[in-house]
Amino acid sequence: MIRRRFLVTGIVQGVGFRPFVWRQAIRLELSGFVENTPGGVVIELQGAAAAVESFTNGLVADAPPLAVIDRVAAEDLPPQSAEPPGRFCIRASEAGDAPRTDVPADVATCLACLMELNDPTNRRHGHAFISCTDCGPRFTIIEHLPYDRATTTMRGFPLCSQCIQEYEDPADRRFHAQPIACLECGPVVWLATAAGDTGGVPAERPATLPSSAQAMAAARKLLAAGGILAAKNLGGFQLVCDATNPAAVARLRDRKRRPGKPLAVMVADLLAARQIAIIDDQEARLLDGPERPILLVRKRPGSGLAAAIAPDNDFVGVMLPAAPLQHLLAHGMPPLVMTSGNLAEESIAIDNSEAAKRLGRIADGFLLHDRGIRVACDDSVVRCVAGAPLPIRRARGYTPLPVRLATGGPAVLAVGGELKAALCLAVGNRAIMGQHLGDVGTLETLRSLERSAEQLLTLFRVEPTAIVADLHPGYLSAEWAAGFAKARGIPLQRVQHHEAHTAALLTEHFGQAIPPGNMPCLVACFDGTGYAPANAPGGTGSTIRGGEFFRVDAAGIHHAACLAHFPLPGGDAAIRHPWRTALALLHAAGIPWNERLPAVRAAGVGERSLLRQQLDHHLACTPTTSMGRLFDGVAAIAGGPPSVTFEAEAALTLESWAIRRPHEDNSRYSFDLASAAGAGPLTIDWRGLVAAVVCDVLAGEPVEEIAAGFHHAVVRMISAVRNRLAANGPAMMGLTGGVFQNATLVELASKRLGAAGCDLLLHHSVPPNDGGLALGQAVLARQRLTDGGE
Repeated sequence: MIRRRFLVTGIVQGVGFRPFVWRQAIRLELSGFVENTPGGVVIELQGAAAAVESFTNGLVADAPPLAVIDRVAAEDLPPQSAEPPGRFCIRASEAGDAPRTDVPADVATCLACLMELNDPTNRRHGHAFISCTDCGPRFTIIEHLPYDRATTTMRGFPLCSQCIQEYEDPADRRFHAQPIACLECGPVVWLATAAGDTGGVPAERPATLPSSAQAMAAARKLLAAGGILAAKNLGGFQLVCDATNPAAVARLRDRKRRPGKPLAVMVADLLAARQIAIIDDQEARLLDGPERPILLVRKRPGSGLAAAIAPDNDFVGVMLPAAPLQHLLAHGMPPLVMTSGNLAEESIAIDNSEAAKRLGRIADGFLLHDRGIRVACDDSVVRCVAGAPLPIRRARGYTPLPVRLATGGPAVLAVGGELKAALCLAVGNRAIMGQHLGDVGTLETLRSLERSAEQLLTLFRVEPTAIVADLHPGYLSAEWAAGFAKARGIPLQRVQHHEAHTAALLTEHFGQAIPPGNMPCLVACFDGTGYAPANAPGGTGSTIRGGEFFRVDAAGIHHAACLAHFPLPGGDAAIRHPWRTALALLHAAGIPWNERLPAVRAAGVGERSLLRQQLDHHLACTPTTSMGRLFDGVAAIAGGPPSVTFEAEAALTLESWAIRRPHEDNSRYSFDLASAAGAGPLTIDWRGLVAAVVCDVLAGEPVEEIAAGFHHAVVRMISAVRNRLAANGPAMMGLTGGVFQNATLVELASKRLGAAGCDLLLHHSVPPNDGGLALGQAVLARQRLTDGGE
């Protein structure tokens, strides 16, 4: 007879881990208990030595599918003679100090619940909130830990007798499933429309309700008639319309003020997804996985989708239903637009009354329910690149799952950048990534950032020793961080943009910003905008960078190479109008502004005259090394959009062209490498490449060939820089920054560098864009604090 105590940490609360332990213990005739604590799941059990060993061997191997076990600490204790053999219990959760366990993410409806949802004989048939320990909301309803019903937004829904019986039975799959409910005990769903001439939408639960089935039928009828629906889902409101109805899609774009950015499409199942998109096996696994992200895939010709879903784009974002309400909504319907419930650039609405005010001029009807949402959490967006997932937006299904760190250290809160903002809380040996917040350019999105910070700090009951922000002097997120630091009397750390990107990539792979064993690594960091002070290493004095290479070793992150700088006339004006960047590139390369070039024709004679004076006299021209802007400029020269309505629109056009001719490697396109004077970085000259592109445009070469040739030239340049810098040096190379959202570029680079024997590091857990920036900020700031810096 022996007794053993376990402490299990990781994602082990809210995933059916305690009932799993109970079933194993009962099967093996062991006595003892299991309980949730802030530090993890504690198990004590006693019985025959062979039975205890059998339990120990199966604890990790046979764990529930949603459990992710980080560590199991075991110790043997003296047996307790007073404990009855075979009596094993599940104790009530223990509250206490700051939790060291992980918070589970929201999980898509499991197959067992889906079968009940569609079974007319089941008491939960058509229940829009069906869930069990293997599925349902987690992160979006948790108010604090330990994770119990009383600490979620479900606490206001008393369980009926049948639900109580399931909830308290360890043998039932709904044992301690905190969101458990049924049609009798709620929550409930109803459809609301504008009332009378006031335009007001009743947001409160009506005194008399039609059935859930009637509400869902009315919502589907509204969509079938071409209406726009605001539906409250797991992490907030979404705007929905028929994706095959061009008029409905056009109305949604007009009302939402989203003229060109692609819209996501939801279909009922994988078969329907394959009717509108080309989906391979790996993409199917991602699409149908428990995270249920929006997956960017190739459109299928003749899909029937309205052209305005993703105009001038070969890709479409497809998702399967992530929640029972979405399953019910999609039933028997054509593909549905499923986009964030907000106006362009605002945060997503989560409260009924808030949604009624903010979305009242967009939606024709509101599908509401009375389950509270603790924090907004948008849909995640993923691409499948080189046979593996590449996150573009990390939110529902992935947040707040942690990135494991190699060591512990002081608690640090990082706020990321201005675009695609997401927070990161480094606590212990975990970096907890907050959800995608959007672009922090308004008071509303700034409040979302504040709410996200409050939730992370409340959940993990931690007070940060420092807060971290980007170096850019104009970022609202950095301004908020400064106020936060001052109010709490803690230091504010500032981390350079591209160093944070580099650290994020390495941390994702190694748990730290330095490769293991002091192995050197070369990292290409390509993006649109990253501020560096004029005296920063690099030699150009640039203030806006984005075409950088860094060598990383035990001594830190060193600037090793960069794109030759060019002027960005008007700063943000050039970003919104790629024709300005295109003409600036031509001017810097000494290439005439030929009116046969699309970018030149896009500007009026007067605009060209003013721009030439601006460039000649360096007026309001910010020097940049941005690869993102080079993509924009080349796209505009070749005939891409002269002005854009969303970030990276021009670059997406260039990629869409390139994917039609992936093997067109135009060897006339090349970058030149030149060592800077003294100890400066290697300079990458783009002028010859732009001149060759101009020649091909004037010669009438197909845009697909030009775009493919440009992508191949960038990949050859990456390889050439590595060969120049990595002689007897780094065998590893990383790719990070927003430009590497480009699947074509990453796949071409993977093939070329892999063939050269390079160990390539790509993003798989956090986005390469600014959505992953906070991870690198937190790790570098913590490193400074540990080393004794400010």
